[in-house]
Amino acid sequence: MSVTAVPILPIKKGSLTKFWIGAALVLAAGGGLAWWGTADVRHEFGDVVTTESGLRYKVLKAGEGPSPTDQDVVLIKYTGRLKDGKIFDQNPQAALPVNGVVPGFSEGLKVMQRGGQYRLWIPASIGYGSQDQRNPQTGEVAIPGGSELIFDVDLLEFKSRAEVDAMQRQMQEMQKQGGAPGGGQASGAPQGLPPEIQAQIDAQMQAQQAQ
Repeated sequence: MSVTAVPILPIKKGSLTKFWIGAALVLAAGGGLAWWGTADVRHEFGDVVTTESGLRYKVLKAGEGPSPTDQDVVLIKYTGRLKDGKIFDQNPQAALPVNGVVPGFSEGLKVMQRGGQYRLWIPASIGYGSQDQRNPQTGEVAIPGGSELIFDVDLLEFKSRAEVDAMQRQMQEMQKQGGAPGGGQASGAPQGLPPEIQAQIDAQMQAQQAQ
């Protein structure tokens, strides 16, 4: 359950809503980046890597294949904690644009691979800085200013923004057509989706129709 949606940078509500109506929905149907390049000089201390920006990360489980870029949207599982161990944010399956999150989180995503699990230590300088972050529902401070953020992240999948946009158009066309006769999928729709992913799509479509 997400508490503060911490990886997301503060952006206009309308823009975020517009993105999630499409990107989160269509990324689910299918299943960049840091301000400082992670390919630059790194310093390794044991099995923890420290990048030039100050991000530290540890590979808990190695993945395979290429890494996401600024032009990608990732599907991840994550848990965010403060240094005292308090969980401030977690989500078992979140779709996020790589270049739409705080710099340290974005940088961490770029070194990961599909199927990998990493632990990230994000200093305030590439996280939320000196400003307190409040729970939008209660108004209470969820992350004190100057906090280091610690994330355990599983990279489940990622796709290019172009792929996501194409899938979004496909889903919108399906909605306009009202689906295939008899409740089946319209021609050309993604086939063989996992039940949990299909459930996300159905819930999003129902929510949009109710608006």
